[in-house]
Order: sequence, then structure tokens, then C-alpha cells
Amino acid sequence: MSRRKKDGGGHKGGNHERWLITYADLITLLMVFFIVMYAISTVNQKKYESLAASLKSAFNTGSGQNTIAEFQGEGILSNIKYQVNNEGIKSPEDNELKKVMMKIKEYVDENGLQKSIHLTLTERGLVISLVDTVLFQSGQADLTPQAKLVLNKIVGMMATVTNQIRVEGHTDNIPISNVRFPSNWELSTARATKVISFLIDKGLSPEKLSAAGYSEYRPVVPNTSEQNKALNRRVDIVILRSSLNKQEPPVLGDNPTVEEQEKVQNQ
Repeated sequence: MSRRKKDGGGHKGGNHERWLITYADLITLLMVFFIVMYAISTVNQKKYESLAASLKSAFNTGSGQNTIAEFQGEGILSNIKYQVNNEGIKSPEDNELKKVMMKIKEYVDENGLQKSIHLTLTERGLVISLVDTVLFQSGQADLTPQAKLVLNKIVGMMATVTNQIRVEGHTDNIPISNVRFPSNWELSTARATKVISFLIDKGLSPEKLSAAGYSEYRPVVPNTSEQNKALNRRVDIVILRSSLNKQEPPVLGDNPTVEEQEKVQNQ
């Protein structure tokens, strides 16, 4: 009796490698997922547009299924629209700080103050750096008439800002010693508080202002030339990011009232 030849699975013409299709699809999806995650971590506008175009081209196979590009309005990709511009990852708060920055920059450019006022958007916030010659006479902490004009303009441009504002005084490394200022510590602190007083007189809330003096110990450039020293003698007005806006709770006295205790507990 002749034996029947057995087929591989008992089904004539069966396809025993269909699992490879599913496996290949899974590997492809994993690859796309990691590409998307990598692109988001280092995203800028051109990369994002290129990624979206590439994925749309790769996945738009006419099968009737939604492509990744079509799902941009949902999920993780939609979060990018509030963060991406031509300069890299930004937040909505950056846009507000940048508006203030551009207003001040326009004023600086119109009045030829590019060498005296420098603007920088940093991790701390918007730093408005004014070299000391714009604000004070050498070794002094009294605002000059020009300083009041400049600060008055800047105050108006910061009027809508709700963030905390820190005014920081800096000097170069040349020692100072006189009756009024025994060291650069006193000079840098006095200059910062003079600017604070002016900002308060012009309507800024004292509750969102603070002053600090750093003497010679936070230079922007090495004190190796007269030009560099002039850059280090400055007052920085820093509009702090909201993440840095938290104030230290007030220190209670020996006999705090119930209201004072409740206020501290609620902070």
C-alpha cells in the first residue's frame, strides 16, 4: 500500500511563513516609534517638517488607514506646536519674555544703545544687562539723569509682566575703598537697591522685586582688559521664569498672630 505524502501542516498549499509578515510589521512600527521619539528630543522646525513629510510618504500606502501625519492633532506630536520655533524648543512663557525683549531691543536700536544694554534669554529668564556708565558715575551709586530716562522706558515695557524681577549689581575686580563703600560688595548692592527704588517709584509692585549684590564674583568675561572690565561693571534686571518665582516664606516673629501662622502654612 502506498503511503500518502504528508504536506507540511496537513493543509495543501498552506503558507507557513505568514508570521514573518506580522513580525516585520512590528519591527517597522518599533523603528518608526524610536525615530519619532529621537526626533522629538532634538526637534527644531526644519527637522519636524522633514519628519512629518517622510512619515506621511512612507505610511500613506492607499490602504485607507490613517497615517501618522494625519494624527498630528492628537497625542504626543500635538504638544510640539507650543514648543517649536526656529531657535529650538521653547515654551509659551518664552513667547511672552521674547515680546518684552523685542520691545526693549527696538528701543535700544533706535537710540544707539547696543554697546550699553545687552539682552539675553536664558534658563533663568530675560536678562536686561546695563553697563554702569549708562546708570552711574564711576564709583557712585546715584542714578544719573540719563539712567532715569533709560529705566523709565524699560519700566513701561515691563509693565505687563507678572513674573518676579531680580535686580543684580556687579563690579569689576578693581578694589574700592572709601567712606561710603568699603568694598565692591557695598557698591554692587547699593546700585541694585537704587534701581529697585526707582522701579518702585515708577509703579512696579515691591512684592515682585528683589535685589542682590555680587561684587566682582560673577563676571560675564574675564577681567583681562579695560573693555572686559567695563562689561563686568553692570546692573542686571532679570525677569525670572515662573518656575523661579516662588518666594521664601516669611520669617515669623516671637509672637506670631493667627493670621501670620495661617499664611505661612498655606504657602
